[in-house]
Formats: sequence, structure tokens, C-alpha cells
Amino acid sequence: MGQESAEDLVEFGRKLFAGPCDFMMGVVSLDKLPDEAGPEVAFAGRSNVGKSSLLNALTGRNGLARASNTPGRTREINYFDLGGAMRLVDLPGYGFAKVSKQDVERWTALTNDFLRGRTTLRRVCLLVDARHGLKKVDAEVMDMLDAAAVNYQIVLTKTDKIKPTDAPALAKSVAGAIARRPAAHPVVMPTSSETGEGLAELRAGLAAFLVD
Repeated sequence: MGQESAEDLVEFGRKLFAGPCDFMMGVVSLDKLPDEAGPEVAFAGRSNVGKSSLLNALTGRNGLARASNTPGRTREINYFDLGGAMRLVDLPGYGFAKVSKQDVERWTALTNDFLRGRTTLRRVCLLVDARHGLKKVDAEVMDMLDAAAVNYQIVLTKTDKIKPTDAPALAKSVAGAIARRPAAHPVVMPTSSETGEGLAELRAGLAAFLVD
């Protein structure tokens, strides 16, 4: 594909995410990661921020990623193959989790090592609950991403849970907070897995990695 308009990218993203998307594997150690092949986009965020729901909504598949009200359920790095063109990576949630401290430390170390060493990783979508905004633990993860020079974009989730007029102001506030961070993408994306807000734009932004 050549130079694409915004409308072309939205349609390309729609078709890409409407196509085949299959669970590949869940890994608990770096030596079990699949061979690097094509661009990868990872989804990270505090436990129970809505990662599984967002992945399901993006792909239009209710059961692709398991959603749970129990924080800390995602304990592996889960890989999904998006039509052979791109891989989506669901990372273990960070922050509060009803698990042992040892498990939290192990999952955190695994995630950090993955982010630092995966050369095909094009972007991390860093999910932030719109009801709570940025937290200290989010800043710590952004510090690590900045240090590793891993590109990331803040994706606000659950915007249907706040007033419609509050979402733009929150996005502007978060954009200001990350403006000086070297690895942060400047566009903050408000989304809702329930209403579909922002999903087309997010699909388009991710599909753009396939357009050169």
C-alpha cells in the first residue's frame, strides 16, 4: 500500500480486525516465545483495566480473550495471530492482583524482559481506566518503556463510565502529562468496549504499521 488517507486506513483497519484472529499460545518464560515474524502490538495495563474486553471488541469476538472481574487473571503473555499479518499480545496485568507477591514479581520480570528484548514489537497500547486516570504504577511502567525506547500509546478504557464531556478533557490532561516522555505517542485514544467509541481509530492506527 502507498500513501493512505485517514478514511483508507480506517477501512483497512476494519477489514484487518474483521478477518481471522486466532489464539496462538500463552507463554510463561521468554524461551517459549514464538519466532519473530511480522509486527507485534502489545496491550498492557493495570489489572482489571479492560484489556481482554478491548481485545474482544477490536476483533469483534466475544470469546477471543477471557475477560474477568478478578484482578490478576491474565498470568501469561498471550499471543493472537491477526490474519497472519500482525500479532496481538496480551500482557499480564500489573498493579493490584489477588495473588502472591512472588507471582507478581515473576510476571513483572517476564513482562519487562519481553518489552526490552522483542525486536518486532512496534507499539505497546498502555491501557488506563478513564474513571481513575494515570496512577503511580502507570508512571513506573512508562519510565521502563521510555528507558527501553519502546513506543507506547495511552488508550483510555471504559469512557462509557464517565460523563461524555469529561473524556476529551481527560485525554487532554493525560496528553499533557506524557508530553515530555520520549517514547510516548502524543495521541491519547479514548475508547469504550461497550459503545465502540474510538475502536475504529485505534484499529486504523495499528493497521498503519502494515502500510509502508
